[in-house]
Amino acid sequence: MDEMQNTPAGMPLIGDKAPAFKAVTTQGPMNFPEDYKGKWVILFSHPADFTPVCTTEFMTFASMADEFRSLNTELVGLSIDSLYAHIAWLRKIQELEWNGMKNIEVKFPVIEDIKMDVARKYGMVQSQSSTQAVRAVFVIDPNAVVRTILFYPASTGRNFDEIKRVVLALQKADKDQIATPANWRPGQDVIIPTPGSCGTAKERMESKDENQYCLDWFLCFRKEKK
Repeated sequence: MDEMQNTPAGMPLIGDKAPAFKAVTTQGPMNFPEDYKGKWVILFSHPADFTPVCTTEFMTFASMADEFRSLNTELVGLSIDSLYAHIAWLRKIQELEWNGMKNIEVKFPVIEDIKMDVARKYGMVQSQSSTQAVRAVFVIDPNAVVRTILFYPASTGRNFDEIKRVVLALQKADKDQIATPANWRPGQDVIIPTPGSCGTAKERMESKDENQYCLDWFLCFRKEKK
């Protein structure tokens, strides 16, 4: 019973429509997901402003914002803090230097969520605290569908290269109707969907197509052009 009670109410699952909301942000009012039609979105939460791990994360995300934008992907942050706390913290971040990053300006919107309206819709408030959001990441596609969910404890900073890799893998899968293997990186071979019949499986194993190869009937790869 205790585990059931600690499960975030209303948390969207992979394949669900992203819950809609209106909010005030550091970049003005937001109507989500309406404002992001046709774009991928990384919606992420952090426990609180002026916290050390979050500060390193925001510096990293801000430094990668153009990389994500080149992938038609926008960043949206959230914490259960006021707009004024957000602004003060983001201004302070510009004064810091860490890991080769300095003069970092956070231009993506950060949601004010003092009443926890958005955090509750996305299951971002969990049992470790009733007043702070966990480190959640939701990758949402251009159709406003949740495609990936990542949750981290407060003590562990996120791996932003992995978040970018997830976006690249999802976009690749959608574009080419394939799957990506473990540790896949752009340019590496991809997995062809498993055949749905014995006849197709036999054909695939006997295929002379130089652009694909099989380890067995259920595990076939397509070579990526170098």
